[in-house]
Amino acid sequence: MKHTSSPSSFLKKTLLMLTLMGSAAFAQTYPDKNIKILQGFAPGGNADAIARAVGTEISKSLGQAVVVEAQAGAGGTIAATTVAKAKPDGYTLLLATGGHAVAGAIYNNLNYKTVQDFEMISTITYFPFLIVVSAENKIANFPALLAQAKANPGKIAYGTAGIGSTHHLAGELLASMAKVDLLHVPYRGDAASITALLSGDVPFIIAPPTAVLSNIKAGKLKAIAATGPQRWTGLPDVPTVAEQGVPGYDVRSWAGLMAPAGTPKPVIDKLNAETLKSLQLPQVKARLEEMGGDVRGSTSEEMKNMVASETQKWIQVVNAAKIPKQ
Repeated sequence: MKHTSSPSSFLKKTLLMLTLMGSAAFAQTYPDKNIKILQGFAPGGNADAIARAVGTEISKSLGQAVVVEAQAGAGGTIAATTVAKAKPDGYTLLLATGGHAVAGAIYNNLNYKTVQDFEMISTITYFPFLIVVSAENKIANFPALLAQAKANPGKIAYGTAGIGSTHHLAGELLASMAKVDLLHVPYRGDAASITALLSGDVPFIIAPPTAVLSNIKAGKLKAIAATGPQRWTGLPDVPTVAEQGVPGYDVRSWAGLMAPAGTPKPVIDKLNAETLKSLQLPQVKARLEEMGGDVRGSTSEEMKNMVASETQKWIQVVNAAKIPKQ
């Protein structure tokens, strides 16, 4: 018996075909105006520099200006909200960082969904945090620090850039996995936590390499562990946390590009290809590595899975540590 398509089925197929044709045609002419990359932190910081390093090369390749704009505040969520609600046409992008996944765990009332409201383009770079003590501290290494923490539950303090920061959650995950009770002392940013460490107010801090490297090179601070799965290339003699008694411990921040959900796939594919191409350029790799990064691009799907996994990890840490939602 011969089956014929219903009028509604035919209409759906026709609309789908027209949509796909329209997306492909749009991608062929894209971009025909400036592209804006929003980043959610202060101008001149790491996120800003990463967006500019990649954006400059994408601009050269696509023949349109790529403008980087800071919308600082609320842990990057202001910029993320703007992009989530922007027209999904590839002209408004987000330079997201590891804080994007943390925000999904720490904030109660975000105006967007961390994964579902975005199309992922590509990761750009990953970087670990460093566990740092004063050079004058008698703690010789990370195992000695853990031993002190086990002998003095709740009395060994660590400083971070603030409550709910990735640094803070890295400390909570460390306490959980190492089975120690640490006291968290939040400061207003990395500079304040470094000042506290140098003053002897806290015995150690957790901070990104760029924040502490100058003081390490000057002999004022000492890194005793890196939080990534491999040693950080900038300080290859510093062992990882995992190497020193906490197997499986892995905390890295990251940066990557996102677009609003619904951005046509051919546009995402074009932006992905251009991002990956820019990451192969020696000047871009050098700039990102200067900032402490491990340069690594990805497919859209790989980035989506990574962000979803990171968000779930931090939700579990926040719940286990009973960190107040903001």
